[in-house]
Amino acid sequence: MTLTDEQHLLQQARQKDETSAAAYGELVRRYQTAVFNTAYRLLGRRVEAEDAAQEAFLRAYRALDRFELGRPFAPWIKRITTNLCLNWLESSRAKTQLLAADMSRNDQPVSLDDWAQSAPSPEQTLVRAEQSTQLHQAILALPPRYRVAIELRHFQELSYDEMAAMMERPLSSVKSDLFRARKMLAEKMKESA
Repeated sequence: MTLTDEQHLLQQARQKDETSAAAYGELVRRYQTAVFNTAYRLLGRRVEAEDAAQEAFLRAYRALDRFELGRPFAPWIKRITTNLCLNWLESSRAKTQLLAADMSRNDQPVSLDDWAQSAPSPEQTLVRAEQSTQLHQAILALPPRYRVAIELRHFQELSYDEMAAMMERPLSSVKSDLFRARKMLAEKMKESA
């Protein structure tokens, strides 16, 4: 979708009339996978990620009047999602649920790795699936601010400056968090190997 198409949909959605629901519905359709994946990587459970994605789209809709039309929608909705998930993770209720939760077989990550394009053998497929699950579990074991640092840098591919602005933290703290998060992930992956 071009920025012009997106801006047109956003303008229609701001009208708050009969065409606004259809226009915003199209934006939701186009970005629902990215928003869900962001929430899933941060929260770790499909049901919570679905709830967070729905809440993020509702919050974005309510705030459309404050959205700057010249900017792309995707980073904005992902930022809303990330902040929402971070707030949920920091609440005592979410911490209790996440600590008590077990990864079930039906609760697998949507996509955590960027594997080579060649067709893998069945053994390679199994190894990659196990590694993906281990990585996902290791990310979920990180403290929330480290988890967010990994999400923003490696999944949303934000620059350090963008991360600092989004997290409302000094650049040096963001770099430090990312360094510590990577170190903790490496240790966790080594332990599970």
